[in-house]
Amino acid sequence: MALEAAAQLAPVRGAARIDVLDILRGLAILGIFFMNIPFEGQTALVMLNRPQMIGWTPLDQWSWAFVEVALEGTQRGVLEILFGCGLMVLAARAMRPDGPVAVADLYWRRNLWLLGFGLLDIFVFLWTGDILHVYALAALFLFPFRLLGPRVLLALGSLFALGMAVSGVPLYVERVELVAAAPLIEKKVAAHQPLTRDEQAKQKDWQKLLERRATGGEDARKIREMEKKGHAGSWLAYAGMNIGFYIEFMLPELALTVAEAFCMMLVGIALWKWRVVQGGRSTRFYAILLLCCYVPGLIARAVGAHEALSPVPIAHSYWITQEPARMLVSIGHVALVNLLVRSGAGQAVLAPFKAAGRTAFSLYFLQQFIAIYILFAPWGAGLWGKLSWSGLYAVALAVLLFEVVLANLWLRMFAMGPMEWAWRSLAYVRWQPFRRTREPRLDASLAAA
Repeated sequence: MALEAAAQLAPVRGAARIDVLDILRGLAILGIFFMNIPFEGQTALVMLNRPQMIGWTPLDQWSWAFVEVALEGTQRGVLEILFGCGLMVLAARAMRPDGPVAVADLYWRRNLWLLGFGLLDIFVFLWTGDILHVYALAALFLFPFRLLGPRVLLALGSLFALGMAVSGVPLYVERVELVAAAPLIEKKVAAHQPLTRDEQAKQKDWQKLLERRATGGEDARKIREMEKKGHAGSWLAYAGMNIGFYIEFMLPELALTVAEAFCMMLVGIALWKWRVVQGGRSTRFYAILLLCCYVPGLIARAVGAHEALSPVPIAHSYWITQEPARMLVSIGHVALVNLLVRSGAGQAVLAPFKAAGRTAFSLYFLQQFIAIYILFAPWGAGLWGKLSWSGLYAVALAVLLFEVVLANLWLRMFAMGPMEWAWRSLAYVRWQPFRRTREPRLDASLAAA
């Protein structure tokens, strides 16, 4: 029976695809480039929440604020939701406890290969912020959860956001107390009054915060040194810088980012079971869901963006609200797309993004190649460190428009993108059709790429 089931496994074909999933995936994989390009085309010091340092004209301010509030983190949030949905598409034949083992084999094989592609992205394409290996690691634990009810899945999926919010409360309270105490301590120092031991400790902490705000602290020093060496001109130095950034700043946070992705994937499975992602609910439902998610989520993120611009250390509400707001806005994006595809105009506007969703894996790698090897490499166009926020996002928009056109032209001749073809051929352990036929063999469960 297992061998028979294995023989029947194949990617979902033509009409069996769900268009709204392709559109969501296409929009998300394109949108994620807006988050990536600042770290590819500018100094990594922007990681230290100092956005003004690379340009702050009105256009820079508006473009930065839009990406920070509407897009930052939510594009990977949508991809994580779709990854959970992809599991449900793939595992439809294994929903019973005694379902075919071949489906589970295929699922884990796909994600182990995805992990390999993620490592390729880090160590060959040199992209420090790769998401593929994160999704692969998170998805390895996901399969057994497919049988849980949507309420349980949503509760489990919300644990990470709840944990981040709770852990942010003590930090927020501590900073509020420090900000309130700092001017009083300064007055005592000016009046040559002795400080208590607690006040001395707070004075020292406040000075560290001021220094970090002004200079970036020890992390900024490391970043400057790594970038100076990395942009010296040789490929080895450039590779060493990018891989070094991953080891220094990303790898220590890997467990946390995998946990975040895993929980959002659980939310994706819950939304799939409630028929939310695939367009199975009413227009009224999506309108209410959009408002319930966007209103609190966008307000919290707008407040957080405003706080990030403070020239002095303050208490940041986003230490508490960041992850819950990211989750809400990500679901809001899903609701918005489902609302738009219900009208003829919306379908016409979003139709080109179906091709982007069907070639998302390839487009993701193409983005990294264009940015890291052509636009911002020491031997490339020489744009690294020269563009402000509006310039970076203008370049990103041009690249993404090119990718949308390329994807639509590509699928006229080919059944799938080259990276999709390699991944599926490896996962199914047999060559997949590459040239387009009357019924392209395209995989509706490609939610990670």
